[in-house]
Amino acid sequence: MTPTPRPLHRIVTSLLAAGGLVAGAVLTAAPTGGGSASLPTTYDAQARARAAATAEREPHVHQAGIAATAALDGHGHAHDPTTKNALSRSGEAAAHPDRTTPRLRAASLARVRAQRTQREPRLTRVPLRSKRRTVPESVYAMAGGCYRLGGQSLTFRATGLGTYLLHAPDRTFLAASGADGATWASNPSPLADWTARRTGRGRFTFTLADGRSLRRTGTGFGTGTPQAFALRRTTGCTPFPEVATNVRGRPFGGVTSHQEVRGWVDPHVHGQTHEFLGGRVICSPPFHRYGAPAALVDCPDHRVADGRGALLEDALAERAPGTGHDPVGWPTFSYWPNPHSLTHQQVYYKWLERSWRAGLRIHTSLLTENHVLCTVYPLKKNSCDDRDAVRLQAQRMREMQDYIDAQHGGPGRGWYRIVTDPFEARRVINQGKLAVVMGMETSVPLGCNVQLGRPTCTEEQMLAELAEMRRLGVSQMELTNKFDNAFTGVAGDAGTTGTLTNGANFLSTGSFLRMRTCPSTNAPGAEDRLQSPNLGDLTGGQPSTPEQDAIFGAIWKLFGDVGVQPAPLYPAGPHCNQLGLSPLGEKLLSAMIDQRILVDPDHMSVAGRTAALDYLERQQAAGRPVGVVSSHSWSTPDAYPRIYRLGGFVAPYAGDSTGFVEKWRQHLGWTDRRYYFGFGFGSDMNGFGAQGDPRGADAPAPVTYPFTGLGGVTVDRQRSGERVFDINTDGVAHYGLYADWVEDAQHVAGPDGAALGADLARGAEAYLQTWERAWGLAPDSCRNPGLRRSVRAFTRAAEPGLRARALMRRVGQPWQRLGREFTYCAEEPGRKRVLMTVELSRTGTVTGVRRG
Repeated sequence: MTPTPRPLHRIVTSLLAAGGLVAGAVLTAAPTGGGSASLPTTYDAQARARAAATAEREPHVHQAGIAATAALDGHGHAHDPTTKNALSRSGEAAAHPDRTTPRLRAASLARVRAQRTQREPRLTRVPLRSKRRTVPESVYAMAGGCYRLGGQSLTFRATGLGTYLLHAPDRTFLAASGADGATWASNPSPLADWTARRTGRGRFTFTLADGRSLRRTGTGFGTGTPQAFALRRTTGCTPFPEVATNVRGRPFGGVTSHQEVRGWVDPHVHGQTHEFLGGRVICSPPFHRYGAPAALVDCPDHRVADGRGALLEDALAERAPGTGHDPVGWPTFSYWPNPHSLTHQQVYYKWLERSWRAGLRIHTSLLTENHVLCTVYPLKKNSCDDRDAVRLQAQRMREMQDYIDAQHGGPGRGWYRIVTDPFEARRVINQGKLAVVMGMETSVPLGCNVQLGRPTCTEEQMLAELAEMRRLGVSQMELTNKFDNAFTGVAGDAGTTGTLTNGANFLSTGSFLRMRTCPSTNAPGAEDRLQSPNLGDLTGGQPSTPEQDAIFGAIWKLFGDVGVQPAPLYPAGPHCNQLGLSPLGEKLLSAMIDQRILVDPDHMSVAGRTAALDYLERQQAAGRPVGVVSSHSWSTPDAYPRIYRLGGFVAPYAGDSTGFVEKWRQHLGWTDRRYYFGFGFGSDMNGFGAQGDPRGADAPAPVTYPFTGLGGVTVDRQRSGERVFDINTDGVAHYGLYADWVEDAQHVAGPDGAALGADLARGAEAYLQTWERAWGLAPDSCRNPGLRRSVRAFTRAAEPGLRARALMRRVGQPWQRLGREFTYCAEEPGRKRVLMTVELSRTGTVTGVRRG
């Protein structure tokens, strides 16, 4: 008899065996989703990996990393085109009938229609940047301008705040050479990256990082000690090569900083995932000091064998490994970006700028990591710790803000503004800029994992980590992403993907998912992902998916003698994770309320999300402010009406324009009469989420170019280098095409297109109002009669001299915010609804109150 291993030995053996499970499963999984023949032992998996490494002398990707990443997608969104248009991506039963009664649905539709007839806020056009002067007034002012320096006409391309490439008409760059020389280089480099310093009016020195400064010489330029140059605007320059926005006209803003806003909202984007999974999965960053030619290049492993080294890209695109693609990005882009090329950068800052200029006004960039996949994937340069990844990505967001500021004339002048509260966000949007919310989506948030049922952090550690995240700027957060953790169970994944994620959950937590048949009392569609194998798979005593039987037979053989239970044979579906919201998870929710962080319940198990919403409803009833945002269709249909009743905001996963229109129509029946309604979309771009496919140039009502975006701007086909993109034939190939996607969705909606456009344009305002309530503001008294004061009491409360924010703390959110007027409702004997208008100065100070 084989002796039972000692506890420590048993744990080590279990982890090694579990590693064999995941590696073996992914090694044998076909990219098309076909079944694997058997589960290799841990030794066999390691031997294959060593053999592959020996055979591939060029940079390579292990099959374990490829298939695991393809299946798990890095942070939890299975790349399954069949789910991108579903009402819910979380459950298997999204087709269940809506339990909303016809009467309630009709009332909801009528409310939204009435809202669309209300007076619109007055908008104004704002300049893209301050007017350029003949003589630059600061070290930042030259960005993008043409100036004469030492007898040469040069384009000043900002590489950072106060640093420049000096770009000549022949497309060369002024660079240092030798000990004290200068030359015209064909490519930018640190030897051509000059820091400007102002020495007087219109006079500047230019110095490199190594200390050498630009000087005049008898033959032109040299380097040495600093010498001041007088700069004047001129002509005859050649533009620096960069992605175009192809949007004409000034962006819109508000006539005051405190009025109602307009604009689209996307609360689920991954702007900095070029740094996650070790930083070698997403090719190219969203910006580069030297612009698009330096940023938009393919991964080193993709360039092996003329694009045939991109094994992960092939797997995600469901092609045979080695199929390959054209690895050239800038300037031809013959293959990428495209809706199904998910390892290439899709949120380059100029593409994001295009969507902002066309109407986007709130953009939540989620910091993310998956420590298991990061460990498995062989190519990496960054830490796999979730907290390290979050800190690094937050730093990159700040750097991106600085870089965009640099392109627009200095600190604070760019259109990309990271905001940390709804009042700042409203001010930014009314300035005509993009309010960027920092969010977080990881499987082990705050370092709080669970191991064999025990949390790996204390409440004190959790609170300290949360406070750090808040200081970092995090304002929206999910409690989980891919695995169970100390706070909640996870929804899991289905089918072959579910097998892999379940094994990875074991690696992360020491336990497989605790799936059971859902209670019969659950609402239709209130279920987690169906696990395999399960009793529902059995046909005549034999599994209907033989590959799963072989896998689990091998698991049992591997684990049987070491005391580790194999992944169970689950009961028949529908399945619900028995792990719900933990006591520590409830304390986290309470702390998030205190820290005014928006709660995103997506990816939680049904039990966890139900308990979380129960808790938030109790807290709201007790008078505590809550804010809930479901950002990308990873909650189940039963949750959406509850989120609306909490005053929350819902943005379904964008997907195809056709599917999105149907989701919008469904959500229209769930609105709550007590709150303002607006709609958003969760793109999940750069998050391995499937993007919208083209409807085709011959589809009914195609998009015609140019078209008019929000605020009256003109949007034409987008040009990146030599490539021109058309939504009809290219789909949502990159983030700039969400402007075109919105236009396409309105075409798909037919007679309802204007209504869809209006609801999307109100999305930013609806999100801000949800966020304001999380900051303690009461909802408006017109939609909430119980909050009305007497006319006299209201007039006393809205005293002159109060700032707008202080006013709202006293009397709640306005029903309407039009320019310098906030409208509320009061009451008096015999009249239950008396309109009251608070008049404000341009800067937002109360100047008076009147009826009507």
